[in-house]
Amino acid sequence: MKLWHKDKTSLKQVEEFTVGNDREMDLYLAAFDVLGSLAHVQMLQTIGLITKNELPRLQTELKKIYNEIEEGNFNLQDDVEDIHSQIELLLTQRLGDVGKRIHSARSRNDQVLLDIKLFLRNEIEQLVKSIRPFFDLLQSQSERYQEYSLPGYTHLQLAMPSSFGLWFGAYAESLVDDVITLKAGYD
Repeated sequence: MKLWHKDKTSLKQVEEFTVGNDREMDLYLAAFDVLGSLAHVQMLQTIGLITKNELPRLQTELKKIYNEIEEGNFNLQDDVEDIHSQIELLLTQRLGDVGKRIHSARSRNDQVLLDIKLFLRNEIEQLVKSIRPFFDLLQSQSERYQEYSLPGYTHLQLAMPSSFGLWFGAYAESLVDDVITLKAGYD
């Protein structure tokens, strides 16, 4: 049952338009939703909404769900609205009423923003890691070809010559600028 369901049948086309491929996107965010929930239940325990005995039980089940996601053994049931509801449902099935407390003191919007932030940070980390070998190649080629002259041109006229090494180095430096921009997005 969807949270926003009000005992009325909406037009199927309206629902398809407004929901779109949210469910597919939720699966991209699933692991990050669990990570955010792990931090959240710890906070809930510090303010007394979860007992010291309930916290490890929730953490253990959240870690099991995380592993299921990582192993590809996780899905979003057809009658469940979103990833947040699916995780709450699993926790409630496995732990009883304590599983329902996972969403205390936070809104869906908070969860979505956190999930997206964690997802994007992960994507940035992966991108920067994948850039590194190319940067290293450009740097090594810059060193290797620093003595190989490259004619210079400006406005189709001869200009100051440089080297292939400098040319490779310029592209490496451009990657550094891109990583600095990515770091700003990460922060």
